[in-house]
Amino acid sequence: KLSGYFSNTYAHACEAAEFTHSKSYRTIKALAEESRIIFITVPDSCIYDVYLQLREYDLRDKILCHCSGALSAEVFEDIHSVGAYGYSVHPAFAVSDKKHSYEEMSKAFFTVEGDEEKMQDIRELFDKTGNPYQIMNSENKYKYHLSLAMASNLAVALYHIALRLLRECGFSDFSAKEALNPLFLNNAESIVSNGCINALTGPIERNDLSTVEKHLSVLDDEAVLQIYKLLSGVLTDIAKDKYPNRDYSKLENLLRTGEL
Repeated sequence: KLSGYFSNTYAHACEAAEFTHSKSYRTIKALAEESRIIFITVPDSCIYDVYLQLREYDLRDKILCHCSGALSAEVFEDIHSVGAYGYSVHPAFAVSDKKHSYEEMSKAFFTVEGDEEKMQDIRELFDKTGNPYQIMNSENKYKYHLSLAMASNLAVALYHIALRLLRECGFSDFSAKEALNPLFLNNAESIVSNGCINALTGPIERNDLSTVEKHLSVLDDEAVLQIYKLLSGVLTDIAKDKYPNRDYSKLENLLRTGEL
């Protein structure tokens, strides 16, 4: 059962409590007293400070969880000395709307890392919610978070570059998005449904030297040129897996030197 919420701004705790039919707490002590599992949902830079506040109270046999993708449970420094157990519980999910994101949260994939002793309690929590999850080691947290950033945040950068290139061709913002959005969404859906090898299309897959050469010739932004070359190199590796008997050596040389 959800006990409730504490926030530095009491009105925010009240809003969350009303929305979830739970309780709002005026002090973090009161929340700690009435909760067995405590989720600390604050920016990464604030997690340790909130933990220090909680350490002032009786935490014996309690479970503390933060939701950072990058930080491990080690942020709960010396937690065993107060008889508590620490975990990082991170959803691979972008929470952009506090009133509606929960509707999709039931499908989110979680990673869990922390003390083995109370891990069964965390397992039981996800058994109840039905969310898929993976238990991982603390040393892999940064690489895990990097993977998510590659698939989400860096995709924003590529889309931004694509928009900019279309604007340079005379497209309005509206028409540029009209052109790119179906392509972007369909490609993402194909990757998810069919995997990277089967989703790969375009001049790299076709070993189309002429088109790639023209792409390189119109890129006058050195940073974007390097991004194109590096990512096209990754695509070439995928294409070689897809067509192991096709010779991509000239394409690889073109990407490396800029010349056929």
